[in-house]
Amino acid sequence: MKRVKAACICQTLHFLLKEDVAHDLAVKQVEQEVEQYRKNLERNHTQYKMVGQSVQPDGSIMVKVIKQYNSAPVGDYLK
Repeated sequence: MKRVKAACICQTLHFLLKEDVAHDLAVKQVEQEVEQYRKNLERNHTQYKMVGQSVQPDGSIMVKVIKQYNSAPVGDYLK
């Protein structure tokens, strides 16, 4: 028999600008979407660590995150 002792998932997320709105508004919406994503992780009690965040030349945002996989223990992944 086997058991998961620790599990995390590493993701690179690209928060894209909406094309049907003005550029400045689209940039603000993307910033809000990133913040909402972070708050959602916290609200769901998902353990996570933002490894990197970068603003792209077009104003979109790339986020690298290591987060808890399902409800598995995270072990040493998030230290």
